[in-house]
Amino acid sequence: MLRKRCLTPGGAPLILLVCHLITALDVPLDLQQPPTLTHQSPKDYIVDPRENIVIQCEAKGKPTPSFSWTRNGTHFDIEKDARVTMKPNSGTLLIDITGGKVEAYEGVYQCTARNEHGTAISNNIVIRQSRSPLWSKERVDPILIQEGNSLILECRPPVGLPPPIIFWMDNYFQRLTQSERVSQGLNGDLYFSNVRTEDTRNDYICYARFNHTQTIQQKQPISVKVLSNSPAGERYPTFMIPKGRTSNKLVLRGHVLKLECIAEGLPTPEIHWRKESGELPNKRTFHENFQKTLKIIDVTEADAGLYRCIAKNSLGSIHHIINVTVMASPYWITEPKNLVLAPKETGVLICRANGSPGPSITWLMNGIPIENSPKDLSRKVDGDSIIFSDVQTGSSAVYQCNVSNEFGYLLANAFLNVLAEPPRILTPTNQMYQVITNSRALLDCASFGSPIPKINWFKDDQTSILDGDPYVIHDNGTLEIHVAQKDNNGKYTCIAMNDLGKAENRVQLEVKDPTRIIKQPEYRVVQVAGKVIFECKVKHDPTFTPTIMWLKNNEELPDDERFIVGEDSLTIGEVTEIDKGTYTCVANTSLDKDSASAELTVVDRPDPSTDLELTDERERSIHLTWTPGFDHNSIIQKYIVEYEDGLHEPGVWHYLTEVPGTKTNAHLKLSPHVLYSFRVVSVNEVGRSQPSYPSRQYQTAPAAPDENPSKVEGAGNEPDNLVITWETLTGIQSNGPGLQYKVHWRQKDVDDDWTSVTVANVSKYIVSGTQTFVPYEIKVQALNDLGIAPEPSTVVGYSGEDLPMAAPGNVRVRVENSTLAEVQWEPVSPKSVRGHQKGYKIYYWKERSVFKRSRRHVEKKILTFSGDKTHGKLPGLEPFSLYKLNVRVFNGKGEGPPSPDEQFETPEGVPSAPAFLKILNPMLDSLTLEWGAPSHRNGLLTGYTLKYQPINNTHELGPLVKIIIPANETNWTLKNLNYSTRYKFYFHAQTSKGPGNIITEEAVTIMDEARINQPAVDADKGYSEPPLATSLPMHTLRPTFHKVRPVGPVFGNINTTASEDFANISWEYWGPDMSFYIEYMVEDSKEDWKKEFVNGTQSFFVIKGLMPGTTYKVRVVAKGHSDEPVQSTEEVFKTDPAMASRQVDIATQGWFIGLMCAIALLILVLLIFCFVKRNKGGKYPVKEKEDAHPDPEIQPMKDDDGTFGEYSDTEDHKPLKGSRTPSNGTVKKEDSDDSLVDYGEGGDGQFNEDGSFIGQYSGKKEKETAEGNESSEAPSPVNAMNSFV
Repeated sequence: MLRKRCLTPGGAPLILLVCHLITALDVPLDLQQPPTLTHQSPKDYIVDPRENIVIQCEAKGKPTPSFSWTRNGTHFDIEKDARVTMKPNSGTLLIDITGGKVEAYEGVYQCTARNEHGTAISNNIVIRQSRSPLWSKERVDPILIQEGNSLILECRPPVGLPPPIIFWMDNYFQRLTQSERVSQGLNGDLYFSNVRTEDTRNDYICYARFNHTQTIQQKQPISVKVLSNSPAGERYPTFMIPKGRTSNKLVLRGHVLKLECIAEGLPTPEIHWRKESGELPNKRTFHENFQKTLKIIDVTEADAGLYRCIAKNSLGSIHHIINVTVMASPYWITEPKNLVLAPKETGVLICRANGSPGPSITWLMNGIPIENSPKDLSRKVDGDSIIFSDVQTGSSAVYQCNVSNEFGYLLANAFLNVLAEPPRILTPTNQMYQVITNSRALLDCASFGSPIPKINWFKDDQTSILDGDPYVIHDNGTLEIHVAQKDNNGKYTCIAMNDLGKAENRVQLEVKDPTRIIKQPEYRVVQVAGKVIFECKVKHDPTFTPTIMWLKNNEELPDDERFIVGEDSLTIGEVTEIDKGTYTCVANTSLDKDSASAELTVVDRPDPSTDLELTDERERSIHLTWTPGFDHNSIIQKYIVEYEDGLHEPGVWHYLTEVPGTKTNAHLKLSPHVLYSFRVVSVNEVGRSQPSYPSRQYQTAPAAPDENPSKVEGAGNEPDNLVITWETLTGIQSNGPGLQYKVHWRQKDVDDDWTSVTVANVSKYIVSGTQTFVPYEIKVQALNDLGIAPEPSTVVGYSGEDLPMAAPGNVRVRVENSTLAEVQWEPVSPKSVRGHQKGYKIYYWKERSVFKRSRRHVEKKILTFSGDKTHGKLPGLEPFSLYKLNVRVFNGKGEGPPSPDEQFETPEGVPSAPAFLKILNPMLDSLTLEWGAPSHRNGLLTGYTLKYQPINNTHELGPLVKIIIPANETNWTLKNLNYSTRYKFYFHAQTSKGPGNIITEEAVTIMDEARINQPAVDADKGYSEPPLATSLPMHTLRPTFHKVRPVGPVFGNINTTASEDFANISWEYWGPDMSFYIEYMVEDSKEDWKKEFVNGTQSFFVIKGLMPGTTYKVRVVAKGHSDEPVQSTEEVFKTDPAMASRQVDIATQGWFIGLMCAIALLILVLLIFCFVKRNKGGKYPVKEKEDAHPDPEIQPMKDDDGTFGEYSDTEDHKPLKGSRTPSNGTVKKEDSDDSLVDYGEGGDGQFNEDGSFIGQYSGKKEKETAEGNESSEAPSPVNAMNSFV
């Protein structure tokens, strides 16, 4: 019957399914059963003579078994020996050897355990005393041997039990160094393939360690003296062990095979192994003792065969064949197991084993050979099996199977127990099993019954038997789920049934999510003193709390504050080299674990190289070698070789050469007459190492110079000299003492001899008395005390320059337009230049404007044209002006004389904008305009053009009126205008070439006092307040600028103003007409964007229904019919917090309402009185910037019916909607650049000379009201009253 054993920590009811199935049968101990041995001492039992002897024998059964012993085949009566006792309820013997001898108790022991149902016997236990005998006394003579000969130092340790461990040491208890030349054999002898003089010593000591008794014995020291007066010569290898050409080796199956070959020879032979009839087993083969020992563990029959060892040196090789035979003591194929049968049942005991040679099998019953046992018709012995049929109660017994051959034996006990028992469940009830998803689940249902019960499983309340995929019911009752899933959770019931009854048990299964590291640590390379972070993020079942543990090289992290373990990371600060290694993150739960590892490599600059050595010394070269320093885990990329010149520049190191990081030597080219020292710098990815210690010095012999000075040049600094310069040779280039320079020169293209002079310690020489700017051939040659350098190359230089003597001729001017002219001239002859021609310069200046005859301050301008150009253009000229110019040539010395002045005029151009435009004396139906002439007329003015048009309250433009004004006028009065109406004026001057830049202004006519208290009613728009004039006399000094439009649609500034539950959004937009919508959402929320569509093309919107005290994100989107949407940037705003309600709302009290009505009526009367007294005073809203509207000629107009077109602010994209003066009468500076304060004419709230109130307009945009009403009117008395209601 198959049983299942599980590991249950601490006996807890929770069972972790880390179980394995074993073949066994455990009959519950409350049932009748024969004895079963549970523990016994080993067959070969070596005891320590200093300790008591314990021979173990334990058994179970019902009734409880009794025990007896035999020694050497006869009954051992423990009652007669006072030193021997048996443990209670046990067969274990305790032998007290105090004061006695162990030898008296050596022998072969066997234990017998019996009860009324049968008898079990133990193995034969051989008791032997361990022995560690002393070394026999012997005389050890000194050994004298010639160098090169072979030598064997014999150990011959005493025979002990068990055999000792042999090793060689000196007098200082230091192990002797072994190598391919000197090594210890398996027999303990020390073998020298050949001796050397350093092998001379007098303390070769062989030690034997007896582990069982923990003692060490030593042999007398051996003295060896190696002589060198007649050394042995080289020779072929020969084997010192084993002898001959072949040998045999017997090894038992499962044991360790060791084959040994030690050879002598000079040079020292190398040993190699191979198997003649097959390959050596890779995972079980090891080479030891410098390849001299071949070890194969866990030997099998396949390891038998011929093994060849080969000894080889430079002179030749020899070999030895070892024939390995593998035999086997008996080993089990099928070991007999306990058998439980019900009456009338049938069963078999099988005892099957193998061995080499083949073992014999003997059966016993209750310790007696079966042939001598009582006959039993229900039993039949058939070789390795006993067959039981139709068994009866009372047939119970213990059967022994003895399998043996010449190399050993096996003994097994197995009982037959005849029982009739109903089923019982042995597994604890209501156990909780937990497994990981996709793993195997094993639900235990251990049972016992006779006959063997049949096991069925059910899940939850199901009535069908669980069988088939994914369920498997094993013979031992275990229910297996191959791949557990979440739907396998639940309660399971197992039912055991036989003819005598049934039993059931319930267990529960929970399938958990696996623990997984989803963010694993990654390989890191970090520099010393840096910081590294390993991440480890874990996903796990929510019912578990995993523990995260970090390991370094599979051990705990160092106790160092630099290691900081976070929730999902490991941080190492100030990294050092000892921190390198493998770091592992382990995530543990009570059910599973996961781990992930990463390597940390710590890099640093290399250590300096060492052992610099100079070899192959020659006059002009030397060979440098070195030993590289530690690379600190970053491969050395190159080595830089530097040198110091101790003669010329001591203490200064220079670069010489570099070699790849794979080389550790360099062939260096040297110069004569240098005292060299060399050093090496290693370079890896991290950086450069410290320089190595310098090599020894090496001085080269002097020689004549190899090279001449470089950068030889000739150029005079005066008209009558020639300065020759050169770059001097360095000390290492001089090649010897007495360095000088021989300077040669002669005039080029003249048949003259070379003139020369020798100088020293200088880098220039001046030749005087030369002609001006004449070419010379020059060369400079180096020489020293040992000779001259090779012939130098010749360079050409020039004597000194002088100022040019002539001016360019035939200067001509061609005017291309009002701002550009081209100048042409004839070049100056090279002879007249008297130097290197650098180019030409044009000096030009404006004499005066053509229409002005008075001269002005002349500011000359210069344009330079390099080289030999003979023409150039003058840009940036002023139109309608008289200019003069001249041209000059220049060289390295300076400029030559100017050409005669040439005069030319530029044609007319268009004028600049008028200097200013003011609006004076606004009346009910008239306005006066005053202006200043353009600062740059650029021609004769032919007149001025004035255009104007009205602007209504909805910012639409009215019909455009055009007036031509004579050039001599500086003001103009417009009449028949509408009262209380805003107008926009466009004004420019013009010449015959066309109109100039436009200046704009806006103004409002004053309102009719008789209509102040009469509400305006429009059939379409309903009630609206008449505007109150707020315009001041204004003028504009700035010119008109034309902005470059962006390509494609784009948004400008997005402005937001928030209240408690709504927000005003406004924006700027450039691009084609599109529909707009607003998207907004609560910041940091996961909700989708809310969308609000904008009516028409307006550039503002009110978002209503917002939550007080909440932060929102908003953006504006433009969308055409087919274009992709264009989004603005996202803006963030926060609504005001909700105001707390008061207990009593005073605004609802009757007395308060009456008081407010009285105050409002009084204020209305006072305001009307003041406005009448101030003679139609008021504030006129004016646009913030004069360029808010573009040229009216490009505005859509409806001239045919006199209606207003759409008014669009295309310059600043800030509509006039909502523009108003603040109620307190103040204007911030940024609101308007054109206030009276700026011109020193007073502040806000001043009165004009005629007594009318003059306010300051403001173009600042205000947000629309909550009701959506918009107005461009300034506050009126009625508006003021409305503000109180």
